[in-house]
Amino acid sequence: MKVAAKDRLVLKVGIVGCGKIADSHAAQVKRILGCEIVGVCDRELLMAQQLAERFSIKGSYRDVTELLADARPDVVHITTPPQSHYDIANTCLEWGCHVYVEKPFTVDVSEAERLITLAERKGLKITVGHDDQFRPAARRMRALVRTGYLGDGPVHMESYYCYEIARGEYAGALLGDKQHWVRRLPGKLLHNIISHGVARIAEFLTTDSPDVIAYGFTSPLLRDMGESEIIDELRVIIAEEQRATAYFTFSSQMKPSLHQFRVYGSKNGLVLDQDQETLITLRGKKLKSYAETFVAPAIMADQYLKGLFTNFRLFAARDFHMKAGMKYLIEAFYQAIVEGAPDPIPHHEILRTTRIMDAIFVQLQWPATKIGSHGHTLAEPMSRHGVAV
Repeated sequence: MKVAAKDRLVLKVGIVGCGKIADSHAAQVKRILGCEIVGVCDRELLMAQQLAERFSIKGSYRDVTELLADARPDVVHITTPPQSHYDIANTCLEWGCHVYVEKPFTVDVSEAERLITLAERKGLKITVGHDDQFRPAARRMRALVRTGYLGDGPVHMESYYCYEIARGEYAGALLGDKQHWVRRLPGKLLHNIISHGVARIAEFLTTDSPDVIAYGFTSPLLRDMGESEIIDELRVIIAEEQRATAYFTFSSQMKPSLHQFRVYGSKNGLVLDQDQETLITLRGKKLKSYAETFVAPAIMADQYLKGLFTNFRLFAARDFHMKAGMKYLIEAFYQAIVEGAPDPIPHHEILRTTRIMDAIFVQLQWPATKIGSHGHTLAEPMSRHGVAV
């Protein structure tokens, strides 16, 4: 999103939570003309002071209300663990601040509903950090869907969101610390990761509470490491009655590790590959005779080449980087604040994503429970060994 000099946004920004992701937020806010980060906050004051020093920010605070009272930000980014999102966002809204909450939005849909209701009542903006939906190829996909390329909307969707748990400091800390904050989430590791993949599906559903059937387990790799609490393999079926269906797959073991979204309509389909930052169109009609064998692969190859040149062009324009989606979402959110336009992520999509996640985690806790929105009978909760509790 380009903002002309005469249309520069003028907003004071605060950041609460000064861990690793806060650096990404600060870096992208600094890219937006006219915006100033006026204060950062963390319970560990040293963390706030270090972030302030790295990004030349004036104020660093230990307490949220101190930040709000002293720095007077217009908008606050919340980049703390999910368990604290509701309380911090509620406080910021009560102080009259717009709020950008890192994913997952809240721990459950009850908290999400209360925050959105409060924001709407106060006339404030609130959004969630589903920035993957605003990367360049994802934006091209959304624009193409709006033209009617799929036909009468999606018929079926497939979302893949993988995580290589054997890599990185985060995974090592989680597996080595039985008191890690991720373990205290209802969905544990999944709760902190899968909202990006679920949100892709939620965007194109029309039912607020679709039917959800989830199956998850701990991979052999983690079991061999002595891990029994963390579920790192998840398969989900999502369905609207007489409408769209979807599959969601999360895996720490499958190769290649995918971050991909496929959507099929009554006329055509689309494949969004986040790893390759490409969008591929799938023709609904087959070519005749051998043309499907020889011409169709050439058409597919041409699309990949065009995707390559598009990425080169964006790179040359300095608009192709790992957090391009975050920059776009933040800028769109700020533009909505200044102009009074709708939030870049509609509230019903935020709630739909949270409801789907709630349904998944209930079923992972109680495998025999079937969650539905059309009068399904709920089975008795079951223990890990299949005995009613």
